[in-house]
Amino acid sequence: MATNLILAAVLLFCLIGVAWPFLFYPLILRLLSTRPEAPVAAVPPSASLLFCAYNEAGAMPEKLANLAMLKARHPTLEILAFDDGSSDGTGDLIAGQGDLVTLLRGPGRSGKAHGMKQLAARAQGDVLIFTDANVLLDADAIDNLLARYADPQIGGVLGSLHYIGAQDSATASVGSLYWRIEEKLKDEESRTGNVLGADGSIFSIRRSHYPEFPDSVLDDLTVSMAVVFAGKRLVKAKDVIARERLVTARKDEYRRKVRIAARAWHTHAHLRPQLRRMGALDRFKYASRKIVRWFGGLFILTGAVAAGALAIRLSPALYLAGALAVALVIWIGMRAKSGPFAALVDVLIAYAATLQGVVKAMMGRTVTIWNPAQSR
Repeated sequence: MATNLILAAVLLFCLIGVAWPFLFYPLILRLLSTRPEAPVAAVPPSASLLFCAYNEAGAMPEKLANLAMLKARHPTLEILAFDDGSSDGTGDLIAGQGDLVTLLRGPGRSGKAHGMKQLAARAQGDVLIFTDANVLLDADAIDNLLARYADPQIGGVLGSLHYIGAQDSATASVGSLYWRIEEKLKDEESRTGNVLGADGSIFSIRRSHYPEFPDSVLDDLTVSMAVVFAGKRLVKAKDVIARERLVTARKDEYRRKVRIAARAWHTHAHLRPQLRRMGALDRFKYASRKIVRWFGGLFILTGAVAAGALAIRLSPALYLAGALAVALVIWIGMRAKSGPFAALVDVLIAYAATLQGVVKAMMGRTVTIWNPAQSR
């Protein structure tokens, strides 16, 4: 009886761990009071828009057209790009728009963090705006972003990423759902104080907060967290909209999540001394949205073992029936292109990829360079 209770408790703990970032954490955030912004009359700051590219020739015509539209609305906007040794002519396409974009060419593959540091060192704007080569910004994105800096306590502003192509595959559908949840979490974090970290699609900081860091870390997390460490607010603007096409192939999404998780954990280790000095609320947010999620795969694996052991003790027939049912669902999901079983398999794959990336980083391995997904 005691063993059964222990197994049940482990299973319950694992279920709570998996659900925490998506159910319990949002509910707690909603109970917290709003921290209002305090804008003052001020001239909008100058801005520099930065992005790195590697083999993005297919996306570049649309990207350059988008940049031209933004530049027409903001003639003083400085735009800089770093080409990380592209072999498909991406750099030449950018260089052909020299009156629009200032191009820096890397010596070869050196990675996004290295490229962004080179761009930030060249940038002249009071606000640095970071985005990706395959991301498009809405026409009013720059206006809405810079307006938030009227509050002198705001040191960084994130935008909202809207994904395109959620209907293209189960992988894309799961990715879209995950990101909608992520966006809502960031909205609540922003309302209650600070968002705990940005992704590279669209975010910005005051140039004075740009930190020093090694090329091996995740630059978007490192740079955005520098705002929080400086005692300023990192907030999210719902009306600063960026658009990006989803990855549709499982193998592309798996590799992407392993790479991001490995670099995220490596970055976490690099930032640990500063993370420990954050306020209690920010530490709670960081642990809830990042650390607990990074180990979601371990919760699932441990919970599955506990459930299996408990089922065997209660009834071997129950265990056999459950194991066969799980195997059947996974088999159907692996073969299906869409539907609930395919979506479930994609969720499990995402957790497995994240856990693999974290373990990889714990073993001292990380990923510096990146390759764009071919299935966007």
